[in-house]
Amino acid sequence: MSLLKSFFLLVGLMVCAASEPSFAQSGPEALRPLINGLAEGKYAETEKQIGALVATGDPAVAPALEALGEGDLYVRKSDGAVFIATKAGKGYALTDPLTLEQAGEAGRRDVSKIKVNNKLRRVLRSALGSLTLMAADPQVRMAAAEAIFKARDPDGIEALDAALAAETDDGVRKVMEEARAAAVLNSDLDEPQKLDAVQTLSVMGNRDALSLLIGVQSSAGGAVRDAATQAVTRIQKSIAAWDAAQNIWYGLSLGSVLLLAAIGLAITFGVMGVINMAHGEMVMIGAYVTFVVQELIRTSAPGLFDYSLFIALPLAFLTSGVIGVAIERGVIRWLYGRPLETLLATWGISLMLQQAVRSIFGPTNQEVGNPDWMSGAFEIGQMTITYNRMWIIVFAMLVFAGLMLVLKKTPFGLYTRAVTQNRRMAASMGIRTPWVDAMTFGLGSGIAGIAGVALSQIDNVSPNLGQGYIIDSFMVVVFGGVGNLWGTLVGAMTLGIVNKFLEPYAGAVLGKIFVLVFIILFIQKRPRGLFALKGRAVEA
Repeated sequence: MSLLKSFFLLVGLMVCAASEPSFAQSGPEALRPLINGLAEGKYAETEKQIGALVATGDPAVAPALEALGEGDLYVRKSDGAVFIATKAGKGYALTDPLTLEQAGEAGRRDVSKIKVNNKLRRVLRSALGSLTLMAADPQVRMAAAEAIFKARDPDGIEALDAALAAETDDGVRKVMEEARAAAVLNSDLDEPQKLDAVQTLSVMGNRDALSLLIGVQSSAGGAVRDAATQAVTRIQKSIAAWDAAQNIWYGLSLGSVLLLAAIGLAITFGVMGVINMAHGEMVMIGAYVTFVVQELIRTSAPGLFDYSLFIALPLAFLTSGVIGVAIERGVIRWLYGRPLETLLATWGISLMLQQAVRSIFGPTNQEVGNPDWMSGAFEIGQMTITYNRMWIIVFAMLVFAGLMLVLKKTPFGLYTRAVTQNRRMAASMGIRTPWVDAMTFGLGSGIAGIAGVALSQIDNVSPNLGQGYIIDSFMVVVFGGVGNLWGTLVGAMTLGIVNKFLEPYAGAVLGKIFVLVFIILFIQKRPRGLFALKGRAVEA
């Protein structure tokens, strides 16, 4: 019997099983005669029994078929019962092929191996594929179809046709159709079927389909090659568009990180004119607060782990804010109007904070986990969206909106804007500018702390965490406009997207260099950034 006839036999038996469902619904004892029948007769009879087992549609027969293909299926001579056998001392340990329970031992002369040839092995591979394609679990059926797609095995076409006829899940059906198309293009079927397969893969439109069609383009001829060429062109354009969309998403994600890191710096730089090189360490402190909170939750209340970030946010804000006020009151208040000394002093403070963290927590990275609601990803077309990046974008926008409300709708915000625009006039109107300076510095540091909570979910928590963002933060602030929050938002998102579009061509380091050169050239034309603050003192 030829291989093609064997497949028709399998398909016919499966159709018979569909009309007589008693097989699929029967228990192990009803299947046992079919299993024992594998030991009766020669190869042709064994092939028929394989078809009969597949026709039951019962996945319980799969272990027996797998064992047969691997040469581990034996028949006991005394009663003709079939077992999975493994060597155990001088004999064999027997396993029931249906229940997979231990069935005792047998001597070497008490059992005989059920032999198979290459033809039977091919039939067994197809039979096992048919079983999984007809399995009750949709995930198992989908995995079987994906395996056929990768193998491009023409021997699986008949089994796929039978499975498609019975498939009710649209998602699984789609994968099966794509697997059938891949197998058809690797077969000797006629041209119309191959043209239909090319169309199916063209609609699929991803990189796997592109790879297959490029192979068809180089090996096929006539109308199939022309159709494959057109499909390749369409898919390449589609992939280029999705790649651009993915880069924009990555850019927005990076931009939200830069926004979180820079937004606190923007208000302190705008109000006080202080170049705070310790701002990155406020981010680091927020990340370590998250680590401490999670460690306490792990040891004391594991059930609260999914809420750890909500607990860490106010604590990180308070911790970083208090440290920021202490730095302003203890050091920076004596250095206003002396930018070089301020830069050196805050640089020294940043080194001290890094060393303090190393002494307390050690120099190595600390483990900060993702809550369940920030884990995993989903796909939109050919874009992959991770939940942690998505929630960080949402969080960055909420922080931005909250800070805008504070600055626009509260007395403190009014005082801050007045000091930013004209410090002397604000002081003459009775505003306590030293108090505004301290609270603004504390607010900026607190926001950096909650930025650290977010960054702990996507970056290594280490004493050097803040150093990776301080330069980028200053670039965002200078590019967007010193002290202007809208400018900080636009600057962060613009630089994030530009970075992600440059990285594939120039690399991460060279891409940042290009961005830095661009900003240097940009501020030659617009020294006050994209959105310059307005006010008599500012404009003077």
